[in-house]
Amino acid sequence: MTLASASVAIPDTVTFDIASRAGGAPWRIFLYRPPGEAPEGGWPVLYYLDANAVAGTAADIMRVQAAWPLGTGIGWGVMVGIGYPVDGAYDGLRRSWDMGPPPGQSYPPYTPDGPEVRTGGADHFLAFIEDELKPEIARRVAIDPARQAILGHSFGGLFVLHTLFRRPEAFSCWISASPAIWWEGAGIVRAAEAFIAEQRPANGKALLIAGEYEQALAPFQIGAEDEAKRLAAFEESRIVDNTRLMAERLAAVPGLHTDYTLVPGETHMSVLPASLNLAIRFAFGRG
Repeated sequence: MTLASASVAIPDTVTFDIASRAGGAPWRIFLYRPPGEAPEGGWPVLYYLDANAVAGTAADIMRVQAAWPLGTGIGWGVMVGIGYPVDGAYDGLRRSWDMGPPPGQSYPPYTPDGPEVRTGGADHFLAFIEDELKPEIARRVAIDPARQAILGHSFGGLFVLHTLFRRPEAFSCWISASPAIWWEGAGIVRAAEAFIAEQRPANGKALLIAGEYEQALAPFQIGAEDEAKRLAAFEESRIVDNTRLMAERLAAVPGLHTDYTLVPGETHMSVLPASLNLAIRFAFGRG
């Protein structure tokens, strides 16, 4: 018997690293391109964060469902995953900085000899996406500028909300999954209230997502050794309540159609792939 092994590439996806003109470490980009020629006006596009964790999942969701639009209601589109040049699913240090709204704070290192953890770099990250990454994607593939979506989960969901309030013209579709609304004194709530008070339009649609077991114990967590700690974390973060209330707030934004979905049976981590599937349908759905 002869056995052979080979690495498996993510279908229809290329990766490249790109650093900001302002300097600093590069991001790793996972660019999914649909088969065939772009439609007149260009492809719709979904930008999604934490791409190291889900780029393969994103490609599989798209190629399985968009190939059967009459059965799924999903059309082809470009997907741009934003990650980091690391082997693991996350770069906790960089994502804390990139996705945390200003002014931010400093926190103890993740490891005894590591650097301090800083938040507050969301405006820099957003400027990179708008001013440098989007033009690079448009150089590589035809994009419909009127159909641009963004998805983020947890800290990424917080970043999506920050993006909506800071630059509502940047996207026409926002998907915020399990957003860390409670983070740093729930400053994003004050940002939402200020944005709504200004009555600035955000022409498009938003989807806010939470998992059933983000504010209650999943069956397998009942009686576990960390049950008390987990319940205390639920009480502090209140992800389900905060996400639903944020969706209700966004209903007051002119021009923005907002939906809220509670995904049954999912925890904070397991809701991520479910949210990706919902986001692809939300961004590329045919009605």
